[in-house]
Amino acid sequence: MKLRVGLYCLLGGLSMTVPAMGAGHFAWWWLSGVILAAALVPVVRFGPRTMLGQFGAIILLLVIVGSVCTMAEAVLFFPGQKEGAGRSLAGGMVMYLIVAAVLTLLAEALNLAASSTSTVERRPVGTAALLVGLSGLAYVVYYLIFGSITYQFFTRQYYPQAEKIVAQLGLWFWVMELARGMLMILATLPIIYTLRIRRWPAALAVGTLLWVVGGAAPLLVPNALMIPAQRYIHMVEILTQNMLLGITAALLLRPRHAAVDTSFHPATSR
Repeated sequence: MKLRVGLYCLLGGLSMTVPAMGAGHFAWWWLSGVILAAALVPVVRFGPRTMLGQFGAIILLLVIVGSVCTMAEAVLFFPGQKEGAGRSLAGGMVMYLIVAAVLTLLAEALNLAASSTSTVERRPVGTAALLVGLSGLAYVVYYLIFGSITYQFFTRQYYPQAEKIVAQLGLWFWVMELARGMLMILATLPIIYTLRIRRWPAALAVGTLLWVVGGAAPLLVPNALMIPAQRYIHMVEILTQNMLLGITAALLLRPRHAAVDTSFHPATSR
């Protein structure tokens, strides 16, 4: 199984190299894809049982977190990107459609899915809706704390208009961040509710996915908007925000006594 998982990460990483044909940086795109594939291993091993279910969970995560939420933040602090935002968003969605298809088919070809008859217990719909809202509020708190620290001590020089932009938006800025947090959690719900592993490992897996898809993987690749130091600082910043968001939401939405999939243990997995 370790060999198959390794092949999945290495071969799956190639699906992210399509942009390298026009933008270059093949090795960085490949590394970005390898990290993305590695973060998705729990999903293809212990997540949705069908190929269609896996594809749906992966594409929803990639498009919402990797394209929509990321582009919304970029347009906010890089106003010059507004003109080409639609084109960039469409291009990102097409790329992620290809990536999701390749990773789903590759997981099936390598027979990575672990067999299990267990299911994950879900909260009632009304309770889940309230907890998604609470997770969004938690994201606003994480964003305020760690975003402020990062801006004050590391990135102020890169965003001279940031304070003016936030001041102009006023309360609406925080409403937007609340919406982003809730949208990211809604995008991960199919994963949170299908990961047939224990509650805490599931929470760590979801947190890792939100960090990798929302920052770590795309920021590895050089771009014209940020210098290397700026990208690496944001990778750490997004770790503190998105990782905590994923952990918080998964712990809230997964009951403590939820079923545990025994195939999580190597001795009983295929």
